[in-house]
Amino acid sequence: MRPARKTIDSGEFRLLVERVIREIPQGKVLTYGGVAKAAGYPGRSRMVARILQRGFGLPWQRVLGAGGEIKLRGDSAMEQRFRLQSEGVRFRGRRVDMKSCEWKPGLSKGHKSRPTDRRSRGKK
Repeated sequence: MRPARKTIDSGEFRLLVERVIREIPQGKVLTYGGVAKAAGYPGRSRMVARILQRGFGLPWQRVLGAGGEIKLRGDSAMEQRFRLQSEGVRFRGRRVDMKSCEWKPGLSKGHKSRPTDRRSRGKK
């Protein structure tokens, strides 16, 4: 039996997703699922895709499908690839080289740890 998913406040979720996407450094990428997980809602990748469809001035090109696949089609896919390549993102065939280009939230220099980080508890 699957554990129950936590309830989502859609406004809060949108803000968290936007924050995560804005934090993805130039030249790095994250999957839709990776964004959802970093926002604290693993398994909500389709909701991340819906937020990106609305266009909130986010660096949308840095969010990809599982395995580094560009999920857009036609001209949009070509534009995403062009934007990523101009940022220095490397491709292996039709997919982004995730080994070298995937952003690891929390491991990047200057990334703020979450309040739930045990190391930050009790420190003032």
